[in-house]
Amino acid sequence: MGIKRPYLITLIAAAVCLLLGNKTFAQFNDSTFYHTAFQSTGSINKTRDGSAYLLNNALKFNVKRKDISLNFNNSWVYGKQNGILSNNDFSSSLDFNLYKGIPHFYYWGLANYNTSYSLKINNQLLTGAGIAYNFIDSKNNYLNLSEGVLFDTSDLMLPDNTRDEYTTFRNSLRLQFRFNIGDRVVLDGSNFLQNSFDRGSDFNIRSTTNLSFKLQSWLALTTSLNYNRVNRTLSENLLFTYGLTLEKWF
Repeated sequence: MGIKRPYLITLIAAAVCLLLGNKTFAQFNDSTFYHTAFQSTGSINKTRDGSAYLLNNALKFNVKRKDISLNFNNSWVYGKQNGILSNNDFSSSLDFNLYKGIPHFYYWGLANYNTSYSLKINNQLLTGAGIAYNFIDSKNNYLNLSEGVLFDTSDLMLPDNTRDEYTTFRNSLRLQFRFNIGDRVVLDGSNFLQNSFDRGSDFNIRSTTNLSFKLQSWLALTTSLNYNRVNRTLSENLLFTYGLTLEKWF
């Protein structure tokens, strides 16, 4: 019965993307300001001795104008091994980019909420701001490095199963990229290193890499590799999944 709820959310989100309309675009331009995408990937392993499954769903919505862009991203990972919960991890973030001043530089702001069974995060809220630089920003390729400061307020479970509620400031370093090869193959990803200013052993790593093969302008086969580590709880996960991405530009 546990698998039905994730599949239901997957179908609802996919239907929303498909109902957005028929006209599609490959990127932002003078008449295209909005982008939405839904990605549903997963894996199933069933043997005589047991079974395991994992669902990785992501929904994003982006708005871009001349001087500002707004990005809303959500992800949910749910999985079980031999009937025992292994993942129930949710992340939601809202960020904006302000393009003013020096060419290729921009300012950013972020609010991010996380809760994760596998990483032992009961609740985590990250807010902050910083600057970023585009090394590559062409029609088909994008490479960006950003730096900033985050305020972290967290409720965690430590390795000895004690509850830890604390706050800290973090340095946030991010490498983000997207490469579109022949309008058929897309490689994109985001990689974060977030170190606490208070202690060197308190750091978070978040890495997501997607490889997509477009079947239609709105549909692609996608493989996704995700690695996450919260060193304060000594917890990490590595997820490799495959499935579909539905995408719409309008």
